[in-house]
Amino acid sequence: MATSARKSSRTRTAHGTRNPRTLRTAVAVLAAGALAFTASACGGGGDKKDDTSGSPSASSPSASASGLQLPDLHGQKIEVAAVWTGPEQKNFQKVLDEFDKRTGAKSTFVPTGDSQSTFLGTKIEGGAPPDVAFLAQNGVLHQFADKGWLKPLGPEAQAQLTQNFSPGWQKLGAWKGKQYGVYAKVSNKSMIWYNNAAFENAGATVPTTWADFLKTAETIFESGTAPVSIGGGDGWTLTDWFENIYLSQAGPEKYDQLAAHQIKWTDPSVKDALTTLGQLFGRKDLIAGGTSGALAADFPKSVTTVFTGNPPGAAMVYEADFVSAFISANTKAKVGTDAKEFPFPAVGSGKAPVVSGGDVGVALKDSKGAQALLTFIASTDAAKIWAQGGGYLSPNKSLDLSAYPDDVQRDIAKSLIASGDDFRFDMSDQAPAAFGGTKGQGEWKDLQDFLSKPSDVAGAQAKLEADAAQAYGS
Repeated sequence: MATSARKSSRTRTAHGTRNPRTLRTAVAVLAAGALAFTASACGGGGDKKDDTSGSPSASSPSASASGLQLPDLHGQKIEVAAVWTGPEQKNFQKVLDEFDKRTGAKSTFVPTGDSQSTFLGTKIEGGAPPDVAFLAQNGVLHQFADKGWLKPLGPEAQAQLTQNFSPGWQKLGAWKGKQYGVYAKVSNKSMIWYNNAAFENAGATVPTTWADFLKTAETIFESGTAPVSIGGGDGWTLTDWFENIYLSQAGPEKYDQLAAHQIKWTDPSVKDALTTLGQLFGRKDLIAGGTSGALAADFPKSVTTVFTGNPPGAAMVYEADFVSAFISANTKAKVGTDAKEFPFPAVGSGKAPVVSGGDVGVALKDSKGAQALLTFIASTDAAKIWAQGGGYLSPNKSLDLSAYPDDVQRDIAKSLIASGDDFRFDMSDQAPAAFGGTKGQGEWKDLQDFLSKPSDVAGAQAKLEADAAQAYGS
């Protein structure tokens, strides 16, 4: 989400992303509040039908069949910033185009890059903030709100949010009693995507445990294909690897404590998780291109490596549901047949983990245009347009599931809505940006160094704790 994918929905280079029907598909709920997604979940969106047609006159507000009212914004320019690039940006541009059509505004999209808080902070302090930004980290929302940089949602945006989003998702966009944001694009970050032909060629089976995952990787290696593609050039992907292992192995209580820096990164639970991760990172034969190849690969390359070539460059890649958009846009593989997924495997005696991330839309300017765009973003009209492009997951409970382009994404969305409010959020996205969300420093850099030298668990722990203590101020 990340597009330049930053983590939450990221492709980030590519932010938010995260399936065969015989497998458990995304998003249900872990006990004690951890997010877990299961195919057995059977809830879904409402039956509302959306009409995304309509255009404004120069003197009257725009209204859709769903009842959404938008103001006349002719002559107004609106700048929107997010981490998305590639297919994620193109899909979002369709949402902006419809907003402009209805209101008469002229919207411009600005990519922030992975160092989002630095980019936006510089713009804000320079007196030229974008009107609206989609923040890939929940911790950045808190930081910006504390600095007075965010504008609370207006009544129209709040009405759409209340109507279409459960209290849990509303709470994530609030801080210290004020509602600032709309979580319009989210992700299930506990999925491993695989090349079905490579699995069939190797006689490999879908694993459910970490031990079986390593055995499956060895089976694929013996067939002549590299087992795992890792986008280590984008440090955020490595934080996602760690978080899934840590949540499963250490459990949700420890996860919450580490996310809040209530326990140190030198804790034995972190040692255990890094040691487990090192079982993969330390096996160069199991990684496409070895260590150097993994460190050179960004997120998009890690995906295309698995789904191009005959034989492909690798058989599996870990990342969120937004991977499907990259597969569809950049390869000939068909999601659901050529490209399939399985849940991140359980580690030891722990439960199979599921971590969620997301991008939250906030207003950085106190303007009519900013509030109107957030009102639109919180509506089912916008969610429908976004969903039709694929590689998108919405917590909008009023969105008709038919808006999603295939059964894979419909099942993921159905399970997300069924999970209600009991979910767990990406750990690094909760951290101060200096630790959990800045390229070339903090956790991103420390885990890249660990990928380079996975035998040095103690050294990685010490560096992680030093950087965390500095960022958290404790």
